[in-house]
Amino acid sequence: MKIPPRLQPLVEDGLIDDVLSQLMSGKEASVYVVRSGGKICCAKVYKEIDQRSFKKAVTYREGRKVRNSRRARAMEKGSKFGRDEQEKVWQQAEVDALSLLLKANVRAPIPYGCFDGVLLMELITDADGAVAPRLNDITLTKEQALRDHGLMITYIKRMLCIGLIHGDLSEFNVLVDGQGPVIIDLPQAVDASANNNAKWMFERDVNNMANYYGRYAPQVLETQYGKEMWALFQAGTLTPETELTGVYIETEVDADIDGLMAEINAVMAEAELRRARFMDEVHEQESE
Repeated sequence: MKIPPRLQPLVEDGLIDDVLSQLMSGKEASVYVVRSGGKICCAKVYKEIDQRSFKKAVTYREGRKVRNSRRARAMEKGSKFGRDEQEKVWQQAEVDALSLLLKANVRAPIPYGCFDGVLLMELITDADGAVAPRLNDITLTKEQALRDHGLMITYIKRMLCIGLIHGDLSEFNVLVDGQGPVIIDLPQAVDASANNNAKWMFERDVNNMANYYGRYAPQVLETQYGKEMWALFQAGTLTPETELTGVYIETEVDADIDGLMAEINAVMAEAELRRARFMDEVHEQESE
């Protein structure tokens, strides 16, 4: 096929030998099947910021650390250099996240590097060598849904243990090969400890998975893995080996406001009564 303009520099530099086909074109990027170093892999071409439609990107960037102070200042000011640097940080975040997932024993494509807004990474294929389908494009049996949901919960747990949240996890961001689910698309990955929106993003990811697999295995809909894992994470007791139950019992950590006010009013009334009695005694003594 004709080489796309964004891939031409990588071809000229010898990073890509040939562009075989376009795999998909989405709101964030276009993905191509390419040959690189004699190996078939993926080339993810990120769209320019003004063409991208990812909503509230700033919400996801919250808490990300930028070591270079000059770069950080430029990004805050919003200059052209700053916007360019912000794009580099956004793209590098996916490379970093993929690397972290693999170290944490979470199935994801192997990243080979990001060059001029193009991420080269492993192509996930099925047993026949064809491109693996997205979770949304396949039909599952009840047994497959239960098994794969269990795997996804394990992967999400391992991610949270290293302080990482996907942030946009759904059936559209999961591939399925012969071994089960593979997590993809992580430029918006969230720092679980530094982002104020981490809790609801995490629970949304977990709930999205439950809602999808629950179509085939309704009992999955009754689980509350998101709340269970987050409570353990906040308590500092969540580990990759933690055995989850999917059960979460709400505890009254915060005092019941109505009950508290009733107790305060009762105490104040009793104190006022004692004060009144004391003053009566004082008056009686003065009158004697």
